[in-house]
Amino acid sequence: MKPLTAHTGRVIPLRRNQVDTDQIIPSEYCRRLTKSGYADALFARWREQPGFAFNDPARADATVLVAGPDFGTGSSREHAVWALRDWGIAAVIAPSFGDIFRRNALKNGLLAVALPEPAVGGLLDAAEPDPAFEITVDLRECVVREPGGSHAFDIDSRARWLLMNAMDDIELTLGLEAAISEYERGRPTWLPVLGT
Repeated sequence: MKPLTAHTGRVIPLRRNQVDTDQIIPSEYCRRLTKSGYADALFARWREQPGFAFNDPARADATVLVAGPDFGTGSSREHAVWALRDWGIAAVIAPSFGDIFRRNALKNGLLAVALPEPAVGGLLDAAEPDPAFEITVDLRECVVREPGGSHAFDIDSRARWLLMNAMDDIELTLGLEAAISEYERGRPTWLPVLGT
């Protein structure tokens, strides 16, 4: 992961509510054994529809997805986050998210930002007619900036710190290796030891 302090990108508008993880990535693509290589599966069924936002060549390099309420509900498949990330999406903005999707996103370097419905509606209104519409998601100040103003958002402080420092739970634990080893050296010998 790269440190994420602020991201500026063009918007892909997705004015749909209750986009569940099966719509984000159909289950038949979840049989792969890697954490990457899912861009082809992102919205696979919807991309068969003419006029779908992800088919628009003018939005090919857009990196911010703005969607309706209840984005990422449904099953807990982490593949949905991997597919968005592999497509190039750095942030998803919606009025609300499935709890598991939001946790998976933050743990995998994808910023999931909840804004009030009127703010999201305004972003969709501005982005739909203008493929060049750009916004900044600032994690330092917890604000989304757009040409018409700015919108504050809340984020879990631990998830924010991990994103800003390009770390996940495993990297954080590995960073404590010296302290863990010191603790283990001081453990009484009668306690069980892993691997025996």
